[in-house]
Amino acid sequence: MYTILICDDDRDIVSALDIYLTSEGYRTIAAYNGREAIQAAEENEIHLILMDVMMPELDGIRATAKLREGSNVPIILLTAKSEDTDKILGLNIGADDYITKPFNPLEVIARVKSQLRRYTALGGAEKAPGMLTVGPISMDDGSKQVMVDGAPVSLTPIEYNILKLLLSHPGQVFSSAQIYEQVWNDPAYGSENTVAVHIRHLREKIEIDPAEPRYLKVVWGLGYKMDKGGRVSEAAAGQSGRAGSGLGTAGVRSVRRGLLRGALPDAAPLCGGGERGIHHALPADADGAGKQPAVLCPV
Repeated sequence: MYTILICDDDRDIVSALDIYLTSEGYRTIAAYNGREAIQAAEENEIHLILMDVMMPELDGIRATAKLREGSNVPIILLTAKSEDTDKILGLNIGADDYITKPFNPLEVIARVKSQLRRYTALGGAEKAPGMLTVGPISMDDGSKQVMVDGAPVSLTPIEYNILKLLLSHPGQVFSSAQIYEQVWNDPAYGSENTVAVHIRHLREKIEIDPAEPRYLKVVWGLGYKMDKGGRVSEAAAGQSGRAGSGLGTAGVRSVRRGLLRGALPDAAPLCGGGERGIHHALPADADGAGKQPAVLCPV
């Protein structure tokens, strides 16, 4: 499980981000100024930091510069400033990305997943023993947990063992008979349909578009493999681009899962008040009040 440090002097914003991030399966730690953020990063294993710029005691820019002296953990700046000079200063000082307030919480989630994907893919995060990773799909065999883009995925024991077999040998083709014999530990007599059904269910849980899988692929006439490159056909890429409408890979997956759960908020960056903070910050199912999602507002 990834741990995200949220640093903002506005406790309402910290609370709202905590709700959205924990609902995606992340662990969060809160800090309310730059000094607390540095201390939290020293005392905990942090995988990503959301850092406000304007804070008392130690601002986000100086805190980022201090953190960069000994850490390459991704840092996303949360800023009420929209001037190019402010953005350039933050990026030059060591930040990896920035988000200008007010922002859409779904955009924050998408950017978090994008940065974590790069961080783990480039080896920034140390892999625990028993950790298997291909693209955004990771498996911790010690805790028996599967994550896609940092979000936990629930699998049946059979699905888990099929995925473990394929993740352990990326690029290698396994026939239906081989999968059946290794997962079920029985002779493979007429096993093709049984394996195909479980593969289909597994794709529905780990792929953005199960009909055009990027990772768990069939090799016609031979079997199945876990594709390390995550390639997709041009036609499928075009369809995904149109369907995503600018959300990107992480956004499309979040939208698809949200629709399946029936709990995706219709987020929009609205601000109807003059005070700093959040207007209707809780998701619709958080307290049953049917509120609109968070709108995080600058000073």
